[in-house]
Amino acid sequence: MDYLYLIAFLGVGVLAGILAGLLGIGGGAVIVPALILLFGAMGEQHGMTETWIPHLAVATSLATVVASGASSAWTHHRRGAVRWELFARIVPGILVGAWLGAYLAAWLPGLWLKRLFALFLVFNGMRMLIGKRQVSEHPFPPAPGLATAATAIGALSALLGIGGGILTVPFLAKHGVNMRQAVATSSACGVPLALAGSIGFIVSGLGRDGLPAHSLGFVYWPAALAIITASVPMATLGARLAHSLPTATLKRVFALLLLAVGIDLLLA
Repeated sequence: MDYLYLIAFLGVGVLAGILAGLLGIGGGAVIVPALILLFGAMGEQHGMTETWIPHLAVATSLATVVASGASSAWTHHRRGAVRWELFARIVPGILVGAWLGAYLAAWLPGLWLKRLFALFLVFNGMRMLIGKRQVSEHPFPPAPGLATAATAIGALSALLGIGGGILTVPFLAKHGVNMRQAVATSSACGVPLALAGSIGFIVSGLGRDGLPAHSLGFVYWPAALAIITASVPMATLGARLAHSLPTATLKRVFALLLLAVGIDLLLA
């Protein structure tokens, strides 16, 4: 792999980490489209078969969430914000869903997977532009309903290569969890989700023809390790910048960028 691409992967990690800390967005919203672009540029001379580029991008993004999510969850835990009793109730369904989502993604055509992620970007961009964070008091559904919701969150998050915060936080807030605890608990839930999803992508990708060297299943480790190396410390910097920069304005600009990238992926 050319050093130019390694530097580019580090740059993706820097950007994803800063934006995660600054705006509270999931790294997958940055990492997946960036990797689709970079893997496409690397081309078949680097073993990147067009058929598998969306799968590699989603799986590699998910692998990075394990490290970045663990760092974030530990920070929230030290501040006493994680609702571990909710974590214990939600995670079993999330684990099942993440495994199913990764398995399903392996059989989806690459174009469909890319289109699905594009819709996620458009939705997330619209939510950041017009959405309002609200906490309501609806009681949590009984165990079967909670398991179904958690499974759906895990499956869709694995399909998209994200830690699930965009889905878990609103779900928890809807059921009376204050926003600080919802974000913290979602961060903790994202670690087993990403781990199960990554394992699913590794297993489902084993033995596939047309995958690049240095990949394990669908996870391309040179990119994953470079992004992790850069994103984890940069998330701390982003959190510090959040106290001095106009985050509301920056979030609107980033939302417009997500919309533009999402629409471009839909039309590509």
